[in-house]
Amino acid sequence: MKKNLLLTGMMGVGKSTIGKKLAKKLKLKFIDIDKIIEKKEKKTIKEIFEEKGEGYFRKIEKKISLEELRKCNSVIALGGGAFMDSSIRKEAKNLSISFWLDLRVESLLTRLKNVKKRPLLNQDKLEESINKIYSERKKIYNESNFKIKCNLMNASQIVNKIIKLYENSENKI
Repeated sequence: MKKNLLLTGMMGVGKSTIGKKLAKKLKLKFIDIDKIIEKKEKKTIKEIFEEKGEGYFRKIEKKISLEELRKCNSVIALGGGAFMDSSIRKEAKNLSISFWLDLRVESLLTRLKNVKKRPLLNQDKLEESINKIYSERKKIYNESNFKIKCNLMNASQIVNKIIKLYENSENKI
């Protein structure tokens, strides 16, 4: 049984974009947790946060993430905050090889400056908002099997690096 490839990291880092390319190249199923949540709830993530709160969202995110992690041979893009949950992390460690897609805050700022659909971002204090979330999460993201520094690479280079690391780690398991 091949382990899942799990992508984690900050919002805007490119988990969905990289995940789709990775899945296509490896001929695996691509699972985008945020998209599944939006489909099941028939609302955007932002609407769920606004109408039902972050607590409700995290509960749904946890349930769906754990269900999807138990499937095999998939590339999974976790929501930016999902890896903070200890039970998701534990399941991820057992069933996946995880990759933290890391991007400098300055790059995240550029990518997120006109994005209105991120509920945890305060657009008026964007830099402060991103810095706060990043500093809260980086210690936990560091628990991933691999950290990919994405700043100096394009999508294809990131995908190739992940495949190389994944294939090497599969041989050692």
